[in-house]
Amino acid sequence: MADKKDETYKVYKNPHGPDIGTAGAKILEIDGLFFKDLAGTGELLPYEDWRLDDDQRARDLASRLSIEEIAGLMLYSPHQMVPNVPGGPFPGTYGGKTLEESGAEHWALTDQQESFLKQDHVRHVLAMALESAEVAAKWSNRLQSYTEALPWGIPVNISSDPRHSASTAGAEYKSGAGDVSKWPEGLGMAATFSPELCREFGKAVSAECRAMGITTALFPQVDLATEPRWMRFEDTFGSHPDMVTDFSKAYCDSLQTTEGSPDGWGKDSVCGMSKHWPGGGPCEGGRDAHYPFGKFAVYPGKNLNDHLKPFLNGVFQLEGPTGATSAIMPYYTVSWGIDTKDGKNVGNSYSHYIIHDLLREKYGYDGIVCTDWGITADPNPEVDSFSSRCYGVENLTEAERHLLAIENGVDQFGGNSAVGPVLEAYRLGCEKHGPEAMRRRMEESAVRLLKNIFRCGLFENPYLNPAESVKTAGCEAFCQAGYQAQLKSVVMVKNQQALPQGERKKVYIPTRHIGPMKAFFRTDMPARIIQPAPRELVSQYYDWAETPEEADFALVFIESPLSDGYSAQDRANGGNGYVPISLQYRPYTAYTARETSVAGGDFREDSANRSYKDKTGTAANESDLDLVIDTKKALGDKPLIVVLRMHNPTVAKEFEEYADAILIDFGVQGQAIFDLVSGKAEPSGLLPVQMPANMETVEKHCEDLPFDIEPYQDSTGNRYDFGFGMNWSGTIDDQRTQRYRRK
Repeated sequence: MADKKDETYKVYKNPHGPDIGTAGAKILEIDGLFFKDLAGTGELLPYEDWRLDDDQRARDLASRLSIEEIAGLMLYSPHQMVPNVPGGPFPGTYGGKTLEESGAEHWALTDQQESFLKQDHVRHVLAMALESAEVAAKWSNRLQSYTEALPWGIPVNISSDPRHSASTAGAEYKSGAGDVSKWPEGLGMAATFSPELCREFGKAVSAECRAMGITTALFPQVDLATEPRWMRFEDTFGSHPDMVTDFSKAYCDSLQTTEGSPDGWGKDSVCGMSKHWPGGGPCEGGRDAHYPFGKFAVYPGKNLNDHLKPFLNGVFQLEGPTGATSAIMPYYTVSWGIDTKDGKNVGNSYSHYIIHDLLREKYGYDGIVCTDWGITADPNPEVDSFSSRCYGVENLTEAERHLLAIENGVDQFGGNSAVGPVLEAYRLGCEKHGPEAMRRRMEESAVRLLKNIFRCGLFENPYLNPAESVKTAGCEAFCQAGYQAQLKSVVMVKNQQALPQGERKKVYIPTRHIGPMKAFFRTDMPARIIQPAPRELVSQYYDWAETPEEADFALVFIESPLSDGYSAQDRANGGNGYVPISLQYRPYTAYTARETSVAGGDFREDSANRSYKDKTGTAANESDLDLVIDTKKALGDKPLIVVLRMHNPTVAKEFEEYADAILIDFGVQGQAIFDLVSGKAEPSGLLPVQMPANMETVEKHCEDLPFDIEPYQDSTGNRYDFGFGMNWSGTIDDQRTQRYRRK
């Protein structure tokens, strides 16, 4: 029994079968075995019989559900904040009151949660902010006990975006539970050149997610990073098709596999939702499809095949018994010119060719296809907006968009929590295809969606022991493994006898300044002052110097140029709004950009040409370059060490000559940097990408091709190419560099 003050549930132990956990459902005992009577019939229905396989059980239950209940399965809840406090982005109430006014426990269900679970039949819930592992476990128990008492007793499949990032920076809106181990970003994992380490990462993520009730991961991101200006570049496993394939396979396999289970599925499994089909990497000019101004993926190098490789040879062919990733998420993009059958340039989920002909038919994928978030709503009148992603089907109604996606083979709608449009899509489908055919198609999606819930053992026992959850999430073993991975992810590309700085010395660390810029949600972000390293941390290694003159050496923290690809001011001045995304710090004028964009066309624009040729782009953090130059001038001959937080491949030419050593950080905790600088650890990372010599080579390259950029050669003769990295002895040349060579 659980703590009665929290949730009361009872566990029945089967001698040769799964534990049965119930908070209220009656138990059937048959031949000495225990089963849940979830339907309340007093007899064992096939879907309640854990001796049957997941497919049989899912088909039986799907056949019993109403269309309204199936429609609910096809929805994904909005982002849930646990607890929900006033002022957050996704408001919620408790008995019509705020959390504080109501006196509710931090793990209580909100009014909105109870409504979408009961009224809209939602069973896929996206957890965003979780206060702690304990609160997460107790909230999960509340969700499960609530739905166990509803018709059919279908458990909740809680999902999450990545939670284990050691860095708070990044394009995706990421949460941080605070109770989980911290690992590098995807690009940092790739810098270790070790898919084996990535497999260990997946095991830790899986265990910690299950401890918090999370059974679906909205990751891994398996996009091939071929366009260096893309804002989601750092979340990928890099630019090498084989390496991205190996890392994706290892990560997804370890997420999903329950050791000792014949089919790999069970109580330790987390379903992977691999993204983004057919690859989000080749976005034109680096602009991202979260925004209408970045909706096009282009293939000037005719290289779709490399982008499909992490799917076809990776997450569709796992080495473990689960076989393939349980779900796929298409990207928002219009994959320009890929539809060779119908010639339609529409968002991927709306493309019959991309979803039905390629994914379902040619490549035989039979798992869940879930749209990226918010693609069915009506378009925003502004092209410079965060929403409005119904690309190419703006003329359809919301229900018609749902029907089109369902006809293509889509099973689930990310970010849609209202059942109405799906039911209207069903009605339209009945008129078009007939009720029998439409019911059959909806049941097909229901079976896929239910199978994921069966696979994770939730129908038998979805309940958690919060005390055990606290022991697992953020345990010493996982935290230490994550920290070691952080150390291994940092790449040293230059060292002129400046590292390590061993004995205690005086260090100067200048404060950074970032100018005004657009935030992820396209709101205006004011200028910021950033102290790169807290004094408390620095004091564990060195003495603090107030000026470079009094320091023994300087540590200058900078990050990749922060640049934007769209300007409302440019459009107001009569332009098309498009400006360069720059990878350099000083203002950059795109003299060598394309005269005419590869793709274009939008009902909100006067021209289909999205070219930014001869326009100038600026970086909000241009002053990062000034920090390096000014600090070196003040230091004189004393060592200057640059730590570059690299979201995107950066033009190092501007600052390299002023640096005596350069460390590339793909998202680590500050302590990892100081352990490396002080010599407590030795750099071992390798560049998983090319760093460009200049912006001209970036403009000349094809967005869909890897390794078609001229890499930078520094003042010591080293080329910042794929696979390059240094340790204290010099350039690294080991089995990793032999394993993955630039093609």
